[in-house]
Order: sequence, then C-alpha cells, then structure tokens
Amino acid sequence: MHTLAVDIGGTKFSLAVFKDNQIIHRTSHATDRQGSRDWMVAQIVRQAKQWQAEIPLQRCGIGFGGPVDWKTQRVILSTHVPGWDDTPLPALLEQQLGLPSVMDNDANLGALGEGAYGAGQSYDPLFYLTLSTGIGGGIINNNTIMRGADSYGGEIGHITVRPDGPPCLCGDRGCFERLCCGLWLERDYGRPAHELLREPAFVECYVVDLAAGLKAAIMLLNPARIVIGGGIGKAGPALFEPLRAELRRQIPSWSRARIDVVPAALGDNSVLYGALALAQQARN
Repeated sequence: MHTLAVDIGGTKFSLAVFKDNQIIHRTSHATDRQGSRDWMVAQIVRQAKQWQAEIPLQRCGIGFGGPVDWKTQRVILSTHVPGWDDTPLPALLEQQLGLPSVMDNDANLGALGEGAYGAGQSYDPLFYLTLSTGIGGGIINNNTIMRGADSYGGEIGHITVRPDGPPCLCGDRGCFERLCCGLWLERDYGRPAHELLREPAFVECYVVDLAAGLKAAIMLLNPARIVIGGGIGKAGPALFEPLRAELRRQIPSWSRARIDVVPAALGDNSVLYGALALAQQARN
C-alpha cells in the first residue's frame, strides 16, 4: 500500500510517499507566505503527479498548520499564510489526484505520528506540543485524537501565560504562542530561535514561559508523557534539562503528576507519520 503524506506548515511544506510504514520518497520546500492557496495546491499536485507516474498511490493524509474542521474536512484558516479560509483541501486533492484524502491539523497529526511510531508509543494519554513557527497541541487517548466538540481541542498556543504580555496576532496579550514560538522569537530578538537557544542565559528565561504553558497541559490532562516536536524541539538537552527543572519548580508540590517531557523521535517527520496513520484509520 502506497500513501501520500502532506505536511503544510507556516515555514515549509513537506510531502512523502510511504510504502506500508516506510518513507520511500520525501521532499520539502519553503512556504511562500505571499503565494496564494492555489499556488500551494499546485505545488503539491505537481509533485504528487510526478510520483504517481512511477508509483500506484492509493490514499492521501494531510496535516495542515492551522485550525481544521474535522467533521467537514475544511481548513478554518491559517494564522501565518493568508488565503486558506474555509478551504476544502482534501476535496481539492481528491479531484486533481484521484486519491481518497483526509485531513487534520498538524499538531493532532504530530501527536498521532509520535504515538503510533515515535516517542509516544505505549504512553497514554499523550500530549504533543509542536513548537515551531507557531504553537499547537495534540491529545491522544486510547490511540484516538481528542478533538473536542468543535475540532478545537489541544489549541494550547492561545492560552494566556502573561496577562500583561505583548499583543498576539489573535488579538489577545501574552499568549503562549506569542511568547515562545519561533516566529515571535525572531521578531522580538532579531535572531532565529536555533541561535538564541544556544545561549544558557536566554534559555533560563525562555523556559519560564514555556513551562507555564506546559503546566496547563500537565495539570489539566495529567499526560503520561509530553512530546515536543517542531524546529525548537530539536534544541536537545540545552533546552530540555532546564525545562524539566523549571516544570518541577512550577508544578505544585502536592501534585504527583508526571513530568515526562521528551523531544519528538521522528524529527521533521512526525506530522508525515501522523498523516500516514490518519489515512490508515480512514481506510479501515
């Protein structure tokens, strides 16, 4: 069985072909934030058709970097790239590629991918945090994505961490995403996150807000494990050791909730593996 997996993010978009559970082709390109939705769809279709000329693709799974209405299979919007409002993306790809297609937001699929194939295997419930251009969360319980009543479950990026904090793109102030995501770190400090995270003095301050956001997930969900994916999640022990220490300071002393926070095992492929798992579930 060959599956096309698509991961559309705020900084880049990636496509892969899985043969059963193994990636046999993969490509990644920068997202053109000035390009239209139609430009992006055209890039995906062009690459997929090249692969289709050689490989009999049977299905498609899609992870989208923004809110998705699960029931109607439509993109609600993208907070980073304009033009996606109310887009029936799976239907567009089905029409042009002839593949049964299914979609969810990228954080949900990161959770599904790490739960099925990565650092979240055998951990239930599992909370996945994508820490990249933006911030999103995915919740897995009994191998099932917990989407909530209206497909907004896990949207941790817009909880308030600092009520008197700087204004966020959503219109509120001091959101978790506003304080900790890569987009705002670069705008605020004039340097990319991967450079900032090499500096212990910066990390010491950064993990205070990062732990405050994760504390909400720990106290509300009591997950067996938290997996952090996305570009910032690759920072390694220089980030994770101070983060765990800060979480131990912030979690109430009476709480025995686990503080098990690890980087994603699948790296840049967490969402692609989640797209595979979603397509497999839809097929069954």
